[in-house]
Amino acid sequence: MTSVALAEELLLLAYDDESGKATGSRIGLDLGMAAAVLVDLALAGRLAYSDGSMVVVDETPTGSPLADEVLARIAGDTPNSPASWVQRLRHGLRDRVLAGLVARGIVQDVDETALGFIHVHRYPMTDATAETDARDRLAKALTGDGTPDERTAALATLIAAVRMEPTLGLSGAAVDDAHRRLQEIAGSAGFGGNVSLDESTVRPSVALVIATLTRAIDAALGARA
Repeated sequence: MTSVALAEELLLLAYDDESGKATGSRIGLDLGMAAAVLVDLALAGRLAYSDGSMVVVDETPTGSPLADEVLARIAGDTPNSPASWVQRLRHGLRDRVLAGLVARGIVQDVDETALGFIHVHRYPMTDATAETDARDRLAKALTGDGTPDERTAALATLIAAVRMEPTLGLSGAAVDDAHRRLQEIAGSAGFGGNVSLDESTVRPSVALVIATLTRAIDAALGARA
């Protein structure tokens, strides 16, 4: 796995660099980050989709504390669907991801007091390297004709699923155009929603896993619309 996880990239894109506050849908971001952890594990060859459930196909640690904790949790539990895991993992995940970014000096934890007793935390940017890289990759993907690398395509798929296009600095008709392009990238990479979910092999493709996760996010967000 890479040094910057997909869940971390989603969070960095969703937080304002100066104010350190989240923008957009909070539930959407939480669901997206939960799915992103599973996607990272799928890309690393640790998870697969089988008979309607997420299953562990390789228990070897990845080196990422959060990802390895999730991997062990899935391995020790009864089989559950992607939608179930996305819902279960989102609780408390944001704090874990933020804590990791703070520990690595990427964002700063600013603890402020409102009304004299309410603690409000902000997370302004201190090292923009990771976010800049994610934005540059997405910008090239949006303006290019081909399919980007696998991780960028996975990030694009998650952004489209959670409708995070406005975090890319877009508005109006540009948001819809970007959404169509991100969906096109997802489809070209095999991560779109047109992959059959009827396969029940022991180790299905990463494309199938990401497709089921994308559908799980769609279902969860639709239930809250």
